[in-house]
Amino acid sequence: MSDTILELDDLTSGYGSASVLRDVSLGIRKGEILAVLGKNGMGKSTLLKTIMGFVRPFSGKVFVQNKDVTTVKPHTMARSGVAHIPQENTLFPDLSVGENLRLGVTSDRLFQQRLPTIEPLFPRILERMKQRAGTLSGGEQKMLLMCRGLISHPKLMLIDEISEGLQPAMVDRMAEILVWARDELGISILLVEQHLDFALTISNRFMILKLGEIVDQGTVDNHISSDELAAHLAV
Repeated sequence: MSDTILELDDLTSGYGSASVLRDVSLGIRKGEILAVLGKNGMGKSTLLKTIMGFVRPFSGKVFVQNKDVTTVKPHTMARSGVAHIPQENTLFPDLSVGENLRLGVTSDRLFQQRLPTIEPLFPRILERMKQRAGTLSGGEQKMLLMCRGLISHPKLMLIDEISEGLQPAMVDRMAEILVWARDELGISILLVEQHLDFALTISNRFMILKLGEIVDQGTVDNHISSDELAAHLAV
């Protein structure tokens, strides 16, 4: 049986009549992080939104664990084991930390079962369950978003610019969590990033998206440097 979690086949999508993505094909295996790199406006966020079902593709196919999910709606994707961590803050600021986390699971029973697995990722979270999410710092809100995704026990995570605006120490902590999710939980991750050092440190492979098309891709190893990629992206 194939260990491919996500496969895109000539995916084209956009808004109205305007194409943003053009014939994008890629695959992610179980327990792998693939970094999608590119400047602003290149279609990176649209890629994640199309996979998740927020944007309907013009053509092409999306497969999750060999099942065609091209026309599946976002809530069905979430229930099938796909977690989306968008660039925009999608917390409910007037709800408590606990209420926001509860949205990541389908029952109170699962919430109670899985809550202890989240505590080590977000220190003192159990003490702050009744605190309004909007009163958390920016870094803590990003951590809460990540925890809400992880508490769902996803097979695949679609993560958009998670390091944006974070202090260096929090970026390092986020890197540790994503590597843990990949290595210990076997979660596959499609990571949209502009923080090249962060992306290259934790990813297995990279691809560069330019004007909605894949223009380069490869394996992250000692032969790839952030300076080389930065120069490539500046072209």
